[in-house]
Amino acid sequence: SRPNQALVPFQDPKAGHMSFAGVPNMRLAPSAEVACSSAGCRDVHMAQPSSRRIRDGAHSLGNRSSAFSGRQPVALLHAERSRRSSGAQLCSAMMAPGTLPQATMVGPSRGARGTEAAPPPQQQAQLRLDERELRQQRGGQESEDYAMRLCVELHEQHIKGQRQQIPSQAWEGGVLDEAYERAGVVTAEWAKTFYLGTKLMTPEKARAVWAIYVWCRRTDELVDGPNASRITPEALDRWEERLEGIFAGRPYDILDAALTDTVTKYPVHIQPFRDMIDGMRMDLVKSRYQTYDELYGYCYKVAGTVALMTTPVMGINPAYDGPLENVYKAALALGTANQLTNILRDVGEDVNERNRIYVPLDELEQFSIAESDVVSGMFAATTGKIDDRWRRFMEFQIGRTRQIFADAEAGGDQLSPRARP
Repeated sequence: SRPNQALVPFQDPKAGHMSFAGVPNMRLAPSAEVACSSAGCRDVHMAQPSSRRIRDGAHSLGNRSSAFSGRQPVALLHAERSRRSSGAQLCSAMMAPGTLPQATMVGPSRGARGTEAAPPPQQQAQLRLDERELRQQRGGQESEDYAMRLCVELHEQHIKGQRQQIPSQAWEGGVLDEAYERAGVVTAEWAKTFYLGTKLMTPEKARAVWAIYVWCRRTDELVDGPNASRITPEALDRWEERLEGIFAGRPYDILDAALTDTVTKYPVHIQPFRDMIDGMRMDLVKSRYQTYDELYGYCYKVAGTVALMTTPVMGINPAYDGPLENVYKAALALGTANQLTNILRDVGEDVNERNRIYVPLDELEQFSIAESDVVSGMFAATTGKIDDRWRRFMEFQIGRTRQIFADAEAGGDQLSPRARP
């Protein structure tokens, strides 16, 4: 039986786009078609990605339809990737959900934490609800600390030879190779500098990071993609159920399979993935941040989480004999600093296109800047001169962000040499 039936895609001939059965208003508009016949996928459509969080720059690529059919040779994938005019459509096709061929599961069925047998479905649903409510009660710093402790504990157990008990799967016909290849192409197209960083890693580590990136990208697209207005909290609940399946050894589609394979090889904990989905939930209901503490919590959930996901893949320098917490804290600082940089860069885009102001309102007030000033623009329309209040405000924001970058840099040398120059 196929897990997570609430997310089974079906083709709606009347609407002309893909829907997700059982998920209200969760639809993806047509712009690229994929027929993954050799992988057992049904024909589906997916809109061109346009994320702001997980990208490494604003890409304005064409939106002409491009078909990707079957399992293409690696050389053809790279040839397609090099064609900028069709790169966006190729990646859209690769990111489109589709069912997997039958796999042979090796080992007992386990829960998402990998330590206990999976409870009955009704009990699982209640456990997910209770877990979600607990997460919502935690503040931003508390959420970060809690997730870091779980990740460090799992990493320490892995070092001692105690591995996550996630069932491995024996896929037929090179499915995993194709899954990782697709993840690499998507990463190379939509996160160019991020992809270049993975080229400094061993091939196995790079593939694992691609699998994590693509999951983050798909998650982000739910609330920041072209169909964000149709996404509901229930849709994110279903996405989290699908995440639980990935960590329980039950991937839904080919890209999920790459992530399932990754978490069987590395001590990657599910908690930061859950927290990232919570960050997407925040974007559905929250468009203003009163204080920096509030903003910090958001930065952790949408960016610091990536640090917790990828640090166990990159590994620790064997010469380092200090506490793992120091390495993880440095990684978290890098995620926060990168997200703050994105926010400061995109103030105008966020307020004009999404009606979101991420910079703290109380800090704007300290510089005598009203919310309406941010909406209208802090510059003279005739001369283009930037308002002095805004200049001082940004100097303060940039100074803080640079300090966080400095905190992150201190932990770079503690990563495994196989994951850096």
